[in-house]
Amino acid sequence: MGATQAGAAGGGQTRRAVLIGGAVLAGAGLAHEALTRLRGRPSVAEKPRVPGAVDFPGARWIPASPANYRHANRPADYAVDRVVVHVTQGGYGGTVEVFQDPAHQAAAHYVVRADGGVTQMVRELDVAFHTGNRSWNERSVGVEHVGFVDRASSFTDAMYAASARLTATVCRRYGIPVDREHVVGHAEVPGTDHTDPGRYWDWDRYLKLTRRAHG
Repeated sequence: MGATQAGAAGGGQTRRAVLIGGAVLAGAGLAHEALTRLRGRPSVAEKPRVPGAVDFPGARWIPASPANYRHANRPADYAVDRVVVHVTQGGYGGTVEVFQDPAHQAAAHYVVRADGGVTQMVRELDVAFHTGNRSWNERSVGVEHVGFVDRASSFTDAMYAASARLTATVCRRYGIPVDREHVVGHAEVPGTDHTDPGRYWDWDRYLKLTRRAHG
């Protein structure tokens, strides 16, 4: 699975420690704004959340388990400056199932199928546990591609086209340059032991399509 299963990936233990510490300091627990101030970040009104709404037009919303991401208010609390490309190493149904499993402790924001269908499972506002590196989780949007790193046939024309439109939309939203420094594979995240998207992923083609969609 492209998204990494590890408690440290999303900082789950650290998050609980912050919440517990806040409760001790305040006696009855601190509000989101107070916690933000404690972290040294400016207090910003949280963006509204509409049930079932998606960040990418045409995507299907299937929510991941809340245990597999951290509630946030990006980019107000964490700047977003990377897109991370993953490969699921499994089928679509299995990917959705594990991202909805609280024991998995990992999920990506999006899943792209071979037919070009896009499913969103974590809001871009939130920090998905998808890289195995806390700071990279906080700064990135994770895009899973259904398939296998050792099968070139996994990466279809429809998948490339849909994923490029998705990544172009994300890059345009946050002002992320469409280049190999900012659009990276999971294998390039510091500290990871993953190899996706692998040698069959056509980076030149992908970036060309993404730049064209970006306009």
